[in-house]
Amino acid sequence: MKNKNYYAILMAGGVGSRFWPISTQDFPKQFHDMLGTGDTLIQKTFYRLAKLIPTENIFILTNERYNDLVLEQLPEVKQRQVVLEPAMRNTAPCILYASLKIQKENEDAVMIVAPSDHWIEDEDAFTSNVKEAFEFCSKNDALMTLGIQPTFPNTGYGYIEYNKKEDKTIKPVIQFREKPDYELAKSFLSQGNFLWNAGIFMWSVKSVLAAFKNNQPELFQHFMNGYETYNTVEESEFIQENYPKAENISVDYALMEKSENIYVIPATFDWNDLGTWGSLYDKLDKDESNNAIVNAKVLATDASGNMIRSNKNKVVVVDGITDYIIVDKDEVLLIFPKTKEQDIKKVLQQVKDKFGEGLG
Repeated sequence: MKNKNYYAILMAGGVGSRFWPISTQDFPKQFHDMLGTGDTLIQKTFYRLAKLIPTENIFILTNERYNDLVLEQLPEVKQRQVVLEPAMRNTAPCILYASLKIQKENEDAVMIVAPSDHWIEDEDAFTSNVKEAFEFCSKNDALMTLGIQPTFPNTGYGYIEYNKKEDKTIKPVIQFREKPDYELAKSFLSQGNFLWNAGIFMWSVKSVLAAFKNNQPELFQHFMNGYETYNTVEESEFIQENYPKAENISVDYALMEKSENIYVIPATFDWNDLGTWGSLYDKLDKDESNNAIVNAKVLATDASGNMIRSNKNKVVVVDGITDYIIVDKDEVLLIFPKTKEQDIKKVLQQVKDKFGEGLG
């Protein structure tokens, strides 16, 4: 029997532009089967959370343009569970808004906030970590996060520094650190008490709303002004008018970097944020030439280290190409060096400027 006080907020509003041309504004990466497993990323995340959390208590936070995609891909979800953002305002406003809705429904709720597009290998270990956090949060005034054991000095993530004297699995956090340069990232790893910040949070609804009230009183009041309308037919009108006026601020900056009661569990599962084609390449099985292939039928000669994706069963012939991203989708073909994958965002803008917005 699942605990009726367990809730989830699934973050599914991003565009994932580094995965262009598969991920587009109309159909972002969380709604694609990026790994070729038969499930889209949001489906995998939803079913992972549903092992612990009643399905009716999993709320999907997304942009209003993706409402139909959510309902189509998650047939178990009712419209009341889809929390729509009429404008992009970063993570703090939408988490605050969803938390107030949940509080109105169940003031004893404890919740996880999780991105919808991450890859997690050992789902039982994930469930176990989340359960431990929920038990702690239901008894303590705590804002918790799951930190990832770093495997190399990554400069693309923020880091969490915790108290290394603490021998329990739940560690008090000393501070959050911004994305470091390479030398600083190396020193973080050598110190041994730094974790990657994966953007996975757990807390009771009481604790997170108290933290918003203390640290972001104006933002808190802005959303409290509509409290009477939440979970009623009047809610949509209030949100349409007031949500776009909210401050654009991340939950890390709004709460986690300002609060004292922060704890972290070092995750016991393998994790990948699937942020780029290269991170997807790392997670996929490879052929004998180290090419990672999704959907395509590939004939490769003197070609290795490539990330190749096409429409289902399309024949792709590559010769003399190494370490490239090769993605064929409808009217776009991308052939791009893996070493420059961070530039795909810029290239997408150039494509839109030259050939029209409809391609991105």
